[in-house]
Amino acid sequence: MDALLRRVHERGYSALAVPGAERLDAGARRLAARIGLAVLAVERPVELAETSWRLAVARDALVLDLVRRLTVAFRHPARDLADLLSHLAAAAGAGVALLDATGVVEEHGGELAPWLGGHADLVRWDRWTDIVASPEMSVATVRVDSPSRPGLRLAFFAPGIRDAQVDALAVAAEIAMPAVAARILIDEVNTVTDASVSSDLLHDFLVSGDAHHEDVDRRMTERGWRTTGYHLGFRVIGRTRVDTLALLRAVSGALGPLGIESHAAAHGQGVTAWLRWVRIPARRDLERHVHELRAVHETLRRSFNVASGVGSLQAERAGLAATIGEAGDAARIAAQRSATNWFVRVDGLGLEQLLLARTENDTFLPAAESLLAPLRGDDDVLLTTLTSYLDHESGIAATADALGVHRNTVTGRIQRIQETLGVDMHDPSVRLALHLACRAVLR
Repeated sequence: MDALLRRVHERGYSALAVPGAERLDAGARRLAARIGLAVLAVERPVELAETSWRLAVARDALVLDLVRRLTVAFRHPARDLADLLSHLAAAAGAGVALLDATGVVEEHGGELAPWLGGHADLVRWDRWTDIVASPEMSVATVRVDSPSRPGLRLAFFAPGIRDAQVDALAVAAEIAMPAVAARILIDEVNTVTDASVSSDLLHDFLVSGDAHHEDVDRRMTERGWRTTGYHLGFRVIGRTRVDTLALLRAVSGALGPLGIESHAAAHGQGVTAWLRWVRIPARRDLERHVHELRAVHETLRRSFNVASGVGSLQAERAGLAATIGEAGDAARIAAQRSATNWFVRVDGLGLEQLLLARTENDTFLPAAESLLAPLRGDDDVLLTTLTSYLDHESGIAATADALGVHRNTVTGRIQRIQETLGVDMHDPSVRLALHLACRAVLR
């Protein structure tokens, strides 16, 4: 045994595996310790040698096996990006995630978000590929070459794996990235197409009014937009220029977790959405959902400069159109109200504000400007006087105080206004129309 130990050591080996090593005598143990040779008690040394050899060449074997499994996964068509990532995670036997500067965008096959929250600074975003290994998690990432969604990284991750396995995941990430980038592009095209179809359908529905239009009703049914039941409109508009498609994605994603049937469509310079119930919701439940819509608005405000409005609860087909219109009015008013954090609910507005919101359309505003054009001048003194006069409920004294002029001056101006416009200021309907016109033109 001593000769065997010396010969193994002289050949450069660091360990000897033999059956019955536990029965070595004290002298052999002292010799092995002195020459630095580990003696392993192994009943089948040949099988250990074969296993060790396999482990030594396993680095390439892991990569080849993983590539083969990913190739099989690519043969199955994916419905969307989430479905593709799910296929990749199942094929790799590891977690797969998309990352951006804010954290995990989407993940499948594991949870990377909790770990990434405390280790995001370890990921080198400027590198093409990167590996981060820690006792809790090992992550291999590659930059996603996607012009439509820059700043993304594809990550393969797993806890408690060795260096060879992490290296294999890095290769897997590079192989999978082109498929992921292509799927993102396909989904973007599908999103644009779907958003255009939804926008056109919503426009046709609102234009049709109360009348049932067979083609519109059929298209709404095919899209899952049911007009029966009870509806609550929700409108989000940009206070400055916004990416409507990105806003639509954000609104749709925020409404999903509410647990209520919801729909959203790009509409003009914003997004129109609504909630639907089969039966009328209890007052407490309705208030809770309005509060949730406010929370959705506050979430959107972190990424978009928007204002939001909520309509009133309405029933059936005509009610859906009505609550959508109310939500649009409320959103336009909200765009001017920083005190409400740019969020307004139509139930909390006065009649005057609702009427004023209705004047902001392509029909009323040009008519108002044409009506009041004879009063316009360098200083708009007649228009300003008329507006103040109507704001103060046709009170001469109050108007004079507000403008800082004599009462006779106000009386003379009102007389000139009546003669110029050819109207009777004693008619309540005339005063209402002029008041709305003044407020619309001067806003």
